[in-house]
Amino acid sequence: MISEHDRYRISQAIHEAEKTTAGEIVVVVARQASAYRAIPALLGLFLALLVPWPLIWFTELGSSRIFLIQLIAACGLNAAFAWPPAHLGLIPRAIKRARAHEAAVREFTSHGLSRTQGRTGVLIYVAAAEHYAEVIADIGIADRAGPAAWQEIITDLIEAIRQEKAGDGLVQAVRRAGAILAEHAPPGARDANELPNKVVLL
Repeated sequence: MISEHDRYRISQAIHEAEKTTAGEIVVVVARQASAYRAIPALLGLFLALLVPWPLIWFTELGSSRIFLIQLIAACGLNAAFAWPPAHLGLIPRAIKRARAHEAAVREFTSHGLSRTQGRTGVLIYVAAAEHYAEVIADIGIADRAGPAAWQEIITDLIEAIRQEKAGDGLVQAVRRAGAILAEHAPPGARDANELPNKVVLL
């Protein structure tokens, strides 16, 4: 999704942004927020349950033959639904968004953003397969700028991803988040870089 050069540009943008603030910015880019194994498997099994009925109604096949056809259908449907493009297309948009949000919250916690001094950590999270982006700001900064400012960053980042310009979108998102942090959480006299500036790829 992003090249090595893009990762360098994003890391540099984080470094420059954090010079002007006491806050911390972490960027996480995931190929896919969740494996979604259960839903395609359940759908395949449900469709396989429907296979015997037309065979019972319209043919004279024996029960053992019908069971064998049903078993083959179940295996074939599950194999087809396991194909990545079909797999993701079967998942309702609401579920994809919910799973991506859950993944973003996990990453926020696991990278220590809730433990920064002043609680001014910001996560920029992207799930490529879901075309999903989210900015999570800790309680020390989230409400100071207002939700509209963070939503603008998300909206522009999602548009950049759709245009296959994720690297540019992430650099811009980091700069805009940095500007918000600089305004509402300026650096202190003994400010230190608490978290690595590199891009986390999942």
